[in-house]
Amino acid sequence: MPTTAPQSLTSEELLAAYAGGYFPMADGRHNEELHWYAPEIRGILPLDAFHVPASLRKFMRNCPYEVKMDTAFESVIRACADAGTSDRKDTWINDTIIALYCELAAMGFAHSVECWQEGKLVGGLYGVSLGGAFFGESMFSTATNASKVALVHLVEHLKGCGFLLLDTQYVNDHLLQFGVTEIAREDYMERLAQALAANVRFQL
Repeated sequence: MPTTAPQSLTSEELLAAYAGGYFPMADGRHNEELHWYAPEIRGILPLDAFHVPASLRKFMRNCPYEVKMDTAFESVIRACADAGTSDRKDTWINDTIIALYCELAAMGFAHSVECWQEGKLVGGLYGVSLGGAFFGESMFSTATNASKVALVHLVEHLKGCGFLLLDTQYVNDHLLQFGVTEIAREDYMERLAQALAANVRFQL
């Protein structure tokens, strides 16, 4: 069961929570209260078994996007926060989360992967980096395959840097095509400990 996070949550407390297997979510885009989550069944994308669907590989051979990292973090997280509002769905990213993760980005602990087309941000994702663990938070897309292209580039970058764990928190239909899998919390915590102990950095 989720527990309520303090309203005065600091970036340092947020990093400590990730190291302990927790992450925060709001009940809605405009709901001020945050809750801690630590699922008994956790979603991860195995970096050594990441699957790129054939159709996406074909698309990427003539990819229309310029992929960048950490050039527009706040724009990415705000786009993720607002992505669900156009069709009357809601997201779990509120203003508190936006402010906290922008702080983490300024500290070098949160990162964005962005897809640009003709100077316009058309897709991307963001997450938190600790040791050899990357915690994927959210992604958005306003153009064909943009978020998928960002994910492929993220995985290539993490593998190149020597990361050990890509945490997706949960499993959804979007991630299934890439080989996402579920593991028990006990297994996840063991993998997390190994990743946190690794001498790895998210180097651009």
